[in-house]
Amino acid sequence: MTFKQTFLNKLSESKKIVFFTGAGISAESGIPTFRGKDGIWNKLKPEELANFNAFMRNPQMVWEWYNHRKKIIHEAKPNAGHLAIAEMQNLFEEVTVITQNIDNLHRRAGSKSIYELHGNIERNFCINCRTFYNEELDFSNGVPKCKCGGLIRPDVVWFGEYLPEDQFEGGEKASVLSDIFFVVGTSAVVYPAAGLIHAAKQAGSFIVEVNVVETEISSICDESFFGEAGKILPEIVNKLKELK
Repeated sequence: MTFKQTFLNKLSESKKIVFFTGAGISAESGIPTFRGKDGIWNKLKPEELANFNAFMRNPQMVWEWYNHRKKIIHEAKPNAGHLAIAEMQNLFEEVTVITQNIDNLHRRAGSKSIYELHGNIERNFCINCRTFYNEELDFSNGVPKCKCGGLIRPDVVWFGEYLPEDQFEGGEKASVLSDIFFVVGTSAVVYPAAGLIHAAKQAGSFIVEVNVVETEISSICDESFFGEAGKILPEIVNKLKELK
């Protein structure tokens, strides 16, 4: 792969790097995306499963769906893209991951500074007392309940819910302070998360897109690489090692 000199210069001089990731990078690990020709929402209506009212109407059905997704995610492994992002921690002063994914693959790959905008499917909490449950839940007696009697739900952001304030604010701060802001595997259409790209751009960050096709933010990117993150990011890592 050939890299433009402007991109190489930016890589050489930068200290703070942000990776803003979406479903595309997880798709390379075998986790279905929500949009696109084979997307989950082409098969199921989101309002039937991914909102609080649906959970209260039929918590067992919602949990069956999330346990199915958990099984897929548990069997998946971080791919070369996730691992390359983690390796960047050895090459820059500060590397932050801001992800829209709930699959925990970045942490499993070794990334340490992570903001999870849409939650984490491996965590759960009680809807009454907000007690968190990180361990495997017991479904032998139906939908799991907290010691207070409240229903336990997945710690993921459903339609109609706000993003976790601490995660969004932390991600926003990292975005505006970044020297390079990588957009990886996301169509950049889901707000307010996608607004972080524009916040980084306005703050003067160098925007780099890594996607399989052009997206709505391609026109504002300083550099675009079209292809799989698992192929492109390791090449950038190798080039960085040469430059260092």
